[in-house]
Amino acid sequence: MIRTIAIDDEPLALQLLTGCIKRTPFLELAGEFDNPFSAMEFLQKEPVDLMFLDIQMPDLTGTELVKILKDGPRLVFVTAYERYALESFKLNAVDYILKPYSYEEFLQAAVKAQHLIELENRGQEQIGFNADFLFIKSEYKVRRIRFDKILYIEGLKDYIKVFVDGEPKPILSIGTLKTLEAKLPSSKFMRVHRSFIVNLDKIETIERSRIIFGKEYIPIGDQYKVQFQAFLDKNFL
Repeated sequence: MIRTIAIDDEPLALQLLTGCIKRTPFLELAGEFDNPFSAMEFLQKEPVDLMFLDIQMPDLTGTELVKILKDGPRLVFVTAYERYALESFKLNAVDYILKPYSYEEFLQAAVKAQHLIELENRGQEQIGFNADFLFIKSEYKVRRIRFDKILYIEGLKDYIKVFVDGEPKPILSIGTLKTLEAKLPSSKFMRVHRSFIVNLDKIETIERSRIIFGKEYIPIGDQYKVQFQAFLDKNFL
């Protein structure tokens, strides 16, 4: 099942959207929201794989919401305006549904999202892994990276940057932080921010809720502080 949310400020449009989600066997409606702020709060607490959202909404548009969310769920825009199509695909939308739409049109977009999410879950996003290392495709080459050489990893929407000890530049590859996190040993790596995973064995200095790697400062996000503090308490003198 693909955990899905719907966001639309128009009650009838939201009702139609949630109805389509409930009608689709492989979609699970995890939440419905008439404003993007409530959806944003929900996304900070609950895992979501896919969101269907309107673009033209008061206070915060659908495209603005997506730009705020880093490493957010896959998305399908549902809107009455054609002019946002180009921008939506720049934001890596899976599909773009124009209102009014039929269930068949909705289902086509849902199936497209299902295929993409399944590929990610199977780890077919250029990344493979073993007990001690992983393979990453970068710049037309496949690199073998040992876990004990990784300092930290940064997520940039559909790209990841792997910072390796002793290398001047990070290794850039297609992939999401969510997919990579599932492949890393949890005993050695921890998500400390929506955009960062760190190698716990490489942490030398922590200052003011930031982890310091040389000249780089990795912030510890509010929702990850409890887990990180538990790690510190377990290893504190």
